[in-house]
Amino acid sequence: MIAQDWFASKGWTPFPFQLEVWQAYLAGESGLVHAATGTGKTLAVWWGPLLEWIAEHGLPTERVPNERRKTPPLRVVWLTPLRALAGDTRDALSLPLNELGLPWSLELRTSDSSAALKARQSRRLPTVLITTPESLSLLLTREDAAEQFGSLRAVVVDEWHELMGTKRGVQVELALARLRRFRPALRVWGLSATIGNLEQAKTTLLGTAERRVPSRIVRGVESKSVVVDALIPTAAERFPWAGHLNTVMLPEVVKAIDEGATAIVFTNTRSQAEIWYQALLEARPDWAGLLAVHHGSLDRKRRDWVENALRDGRIRCVVATSSLDLGVDFSPVDRVLQVGSPKGIARLLQRAGRSGHKPGAVSRVTCVPTNALELIDVAAAREGIATAALESRQPVERPLDVLAQHMVTVALGGGFTSQELLAEVRETRAYAALEDAEWEWVLDFVSRGGAALRAYPEYNRIILRDGRYVVERHDIARRHRLSIGTIVGDAQIGVHYMRGRSLGSVEESFVARLRPGDRFIFAGTPLEFVRVRDMKAWVRRAPSVQGAVPRWSGVRMAMSENLSQMVRRKMDEAARGMFCGAEMESVRSLLELQAKWSRIPAMNELLIERVHTREGWHLFFYPFAGRLVHEGLSALFAYRLSRRRPISFSFACNDYGFELLSADEPPLEAALADGLLNVGNLLDDIPASLNATEMARRQFRELARVAGLVFPGFPRSGKTAKQLQASSGLLFDVFLRYDPENRLLSQAQREVLERQLEHSRMGRTLERLNSAEVCLTQPPRVTPFAFPLVVDRTRERVSTESLVDRITKMRLQLEKAAG
Repeated sequence: MIAQDWFASKGWTPFPFQLEVWQAYLAGESGLVHAATGTGKTLAVWWGPLLEWIAEHGLPTERVPNERRKTPPLRVVWLTPLRALAGDTRDALSLPLNELGLPWSLELRTSDSSAALKARQSRRLPTVLITTPESLSLLLTREDAAEQFGSLRAVVVDEWHELMGTKRGVQVELALARLRRFRPALRVWGLSATIGNLEQAKTTLLGTAERRVPSRIVRGVESKSVVVDALIPTAAERFPWAGHLNTVMLPEVVKAIDEGATAIVFTNTRSQAEIWYQALLEARPDWAGLLAVHHGSLDRKRRDWVENALRDGRIRCVVATSSLDLGVDFSPVDRVLQVGSPKGIARLLQRAGRSGHKPGAVSRVTCVPTNALELIDVAAAREGIATAALESRQPVERPLDVLAQHMVTVALGGGFTSQELLAEVRETRAYAALEDAEWEWVLDFVSRGGAALRAYPEYNRIILRDGRYVVERHDIARRHRLSIGTIVGDAQIGVHYMRGRSLGSVEESFVARLRPGDRFIFAGTPLEFVRVRDMKAWVRRAPSVQGAVPRWSGVRMAMSENLSQMVRRKMDEAARGMFCGAEMESVRSLLELQAKWSRIPAMNELLIERVHTREGWHLFFYPFAGRLVHEGLSALFAYRLSRRRPISFSFACNDYGFELLSADEPPLEAALADGLLNVGNLLDDIPASLNATEMARRQFRELARVAGLVFPGFPRSGKTAKQLQASSGLLFDVFLRYDPENRLLSQAQREVLERQLEHSRMGRTLERLNSAEVCLTQPPRVTPFAFPLVVDRTRERVSTESLVDRITKMRLQLEKAAG
């Protein structure tokens, strides 16, 4: 067989799962390939279309120069979630294509593509198109879309686990349904490495076409050896706080990097990446030129250089965020380090796969704790990987803002009739249960502006002509094409040297806090802020990093539900005197002190600590359910406690628990007896305990942007995030007052509950806590578990300069009491 011969020429042997995919593809099947990172998923799917062409046309007998080659029309669309992956995917696909001499053309199309390339593709698409979900939707706005995709045989969706469970994933579902309308026999294959709910992932990818076209899940090499270890601090830390160790572990990290030829040091935030890059450079000045930083805010050219240098082995180490998580093939990397808690099992496994990125190689990730409790997270994550307790991605249900955008897309791409498009949309997993009333509301909203906006022509985006809905106004068509997509975040402002060279971009909200002369670290360089002009932040190089604090994009991620469960298991073992592994042994003194002063909760227990200090009455709850759940639970419990007696609380939350602090003693026992932990009335109590209307107002900005209610502006128009927020806020108020039944309002409320507060997970947590045994302790002082929460609250009230001094004093007092 040709494929086996090609593999043999490389010294490889195809895996059985690769052979299975080739046979399934040639039999007309679709499916999902799930295999460990670096074990050949790409080649498993790519050889299907190649073998199909060879079976139909044979191998070329002579090489034809590119300028004389007549290439076939579009046959394969390869979707990638990141523009950064497009170039690497092109290189991987080109290798067998060029060596076989097939007359195919292979091109990229992303927002980074040149105008000349896009113009050429507007006349004729290549045989293989590597693109993103947004660029694919943009192609579907063309009136000749049916003709352009008329020869399409297959769509491959790379890294499906990253798209599923997001609105971008829904955008892909809708695009696939449209392509199947053009090509009913279209084959769709998804690639994934780290996902728990495989059956649901396949159903979401294929929709109802799964019932018409044969499909399967192909499990590849999943038993790849993964080693998870940690750098253990030499001194036992019995009163940890978030970030305390941070670069204290720098010598150990340098030594670990020195053990291999090339390394990636992953951090959880861009701020942390900049800090560690500077620290490594100061520790090893001889690594200048061999050390790089990589994150999503950096200029595209800079990131490309780093990726190419890493792939070629020209640099020693890259400090990176999730920008290097996904399927870029960095075979030279032999060491991966994770700074801070991994936050998720699949996340750590994905990052481990960046090393040993080839079949049969061992992947190793070394975790670097920034406080002692994170060593428990490491032990829990290793157990999760060993037991394959990967996190599931839950599909998004019926987002009407994405549907509204898709309606305009299809209206531009040749138009539609209501019933035909409704049937097509219902073929997706996301809209399979779409109600007729919901469909009619979105159709009315897009065509007439809904109940509140009928008098404004700019909201009448599609009109009915000769039985079909189309877009007739050129200004509406142009604005829609510039707005396609579901990625909505803080507006980005370019960072430029005074002489003009671009460094990348940062969030507008960060720049808004800067004053001339302020210093911050960006792209591994200390910078001094000069001014904002023409939607650019102008900077000059600062003489030193002194006083520079990289505060931008420091979002704290929440621990996943699966990892939280594993952490509770480790706590349960510790409660029974079991300390398995180097990490648990290293925190033994911490946990034993916790047990001595209070308690270590078992799996079926909820620990609550009540402590009285000069600050007031502290209630510490430890559900071990992740930061976002704890933020919701802290507000909920404070609301339920205050219903019994008027009382005010201060809050602090982390992944292990939360603190409620009040001047007066809260009526805890009475509230527990009265249903403090009950799941009942959760939907009523959560909005009542929070400023739910204001949270929904902010969430509505995303919906308004995706649904086309607000326009982000033409390139270089200077429209700010504050202006967008004001526009969407005004529309929110109009709907609230004159169109309270507007379905986007209710969607905004649902998304606040689910995405910002993890309502479903909160409900499951409450069910668990309600059936658990409540263990109320009254320790004489703040315990090791409570100390990080006290520190988090202290951060809000003291400056960075005095924070360490104050915390050190607190720790010394507690250490003295501990003996």
